[in-house]
Amino acid sequence: MKRRQPARREERADRKSLKPQEAIDARERLMRSVGPLDDPLEDGDAVVREFDLPRSFPHAVLSEAASAAAPDGLPAGRLDLRKRFIFTCDPETAKDFDDALSIEKDRKGNRTLGVHIADVSHYVTPGSALDREAAKRSTSVYLADRVVPMLPERLSNGVCSLMPGVDRYAFSVFITFDAKGRPVKRRFAKSVIRSSVRFAYSQVMAVIRGERPFGVKLSARQRADVMELHRLAQQLRSNRYAEGALDMEVPEYEVVLDPAGEMVGLEARPYDESHQLVEQCMVAANIAVATELWTRGIHIISRLHESPDPDRLQELRAELAQMGVRCGDLTRPKGVADFLSKLRGPLKPMITGLVLRSLKRARYDAQTIGHFGLAAPYYTHFTSPIRRYPDLVVHRQLADYIAGGSNGSRGRMDQRYLDKTALHATVREMIADEAERAMVELKKYRFLANQLATGQLIDYDAVITRCTSYGVFVDLPEIGCYGLVHISTLANSYVSFDPAREVLSSRGREWAVGGKMRVRVCRVDFAERHADFVPSDFEPGASRPEREPRRPKKGFEPKPRGKRRRR
Repeated sequence: MKRRQPARREERADRKSLKPQEAIDARERLMRSVGPLDDPLEDGDAVVREFDLPRSFPHAVLSEAASAAAPDGLPAGRLDLRKRFIFTCDPETAKDFDDALSIEKDRKGNRTLGVHIADVSHYVTPGSALDREAAKRSTSVYLADRVVPMLPERLSNGVCSLMPGVDRYAFSVFITFDAKGRPVKRRFAKSVIRSSVRFAYSQVMAVIRGERPFGVKLSARQRADVMELHRLAQQLRSNRYAEGALDMEVPEYEVVLDPAGEMVGLEARPYDESHQLVEQCMVAANIAVATELWTRGIHIISRLHESPDPDRLQELRAELAQMGVRCGDLTRPKGVADFLSKLRGPLKPMITGLVLRSLKRARYDAQTIGHFGLAAPYYTHFTSPIRRYPDLVVHRQLADYIAGGSNGSRGRMDQRYLDKTALHATVREMIADEAERAMVELKKYRFLANQLATGQLIDYDAVITRCTSYGVFVDLPEIGCYGLVHISTLANSYVSFDPAREVLSSRGREWAVGGKMRVRVCRVDFAERHADFVPSDFEPGASRPEREPRRPKKGFEPKPRGKRRRR
């Protein structure tokens, strides 16, 4: 199963609120029960135990999955798209391909985007053992060393996966855009596709750059289609930002492990035009499905992102004011988008993170619609039914809608079922996020503790994010950590603090928010998830604090960034 891609950047929402208490408690227990001397290969097992994640599929589920058969011919009622140029674009290590793309032009010159999603609903039928287990799990959980999947591999990597050169059942969304990138028509169909090419992101990026992609032979027409999709995606992206969609451009990293389970570093996740191409097409499909069903009076499980809480916005303004940053009106998506677009300098990632944490968390809801981060009145999840149960439910509703329904249903489902499913999916997503974050924290603090234990200290570039009377807090982008540099280690002479300017100074040197410095770890509190650092040029014998570095009250210190992927 492929590593999950980051949540579409436009859809990011705060993951530090509305967490189930059991998930918070589990993470606290985990960090206190697992120490730096434990076997790192057992970290994943410890996370699975503490968060009560499923370890295997029941026999009945595996039996149903084993009986799933690949398409054979063209069933009645399905659109035959096997001769069209349709391709997938995923990470190089991907095995489950749940979305594919195509594009065509009509006689007026309008472009019709085709988004083809694995038809999981064909294999996972309501009330089956597969369905009950998928509903219970609700989401796949992506840990640093494993995946706890929602569906068995026979489906996710097999008959549902849109592999190249083979027939696969799909649910296709067709959206026609005019010359300005405005949607003018949409239609939906169950289909059979045969993916022509399995692209990696790097190969699509090579086509966009005008280069020849390694390992793939393309005709001139196929290259032209990829470029047309690229141009459309960039147009859609510009349109959305103009309408107030948020561009949460925060650097993202993935933990890199060695064979012994030890973290050896973080790998930056690219976010180039190839990723934006796929992202914008998926967002367009989600909006099209939500708009079609909601405007027909059909309640579905929406992806809700509410407007920010006024009190939290006031706290954000106060935090930004301490940095000398004016933010303007953040009550509207356009105001937030304009503010983020003007950010520059080393503090941009941190400020973007602060804004992100001030927003409410996106969640599932079967009665309320609207997505603040996307500035979209209608939004749902439709494009990842292999790993998200709400997508599967929406697939069933859309299929019933286009088929005309039975007994007058026409896509409608019992409201109590939708409400219950939306709530459960939200809770399971939060627990998955906490489990993923706990795993990353284990690896990061084990990584830092190992440096101290072996004496092989690594120097990191750091950005000062806050100055206090007892030291500076720094952000280490290379490993995604925050930490404290105590005032006693900054200089050999007296260091004074100017609270008005929020600046520390000593003999002509100053340390202020936004300043850069090189640091290395000096202390790790594994259980409390705290790390202290010292300047790289610090000499232990030159300055000796009389006590351990004083820490702020609970809730004051910036927390390490967690992994964000959900969209």
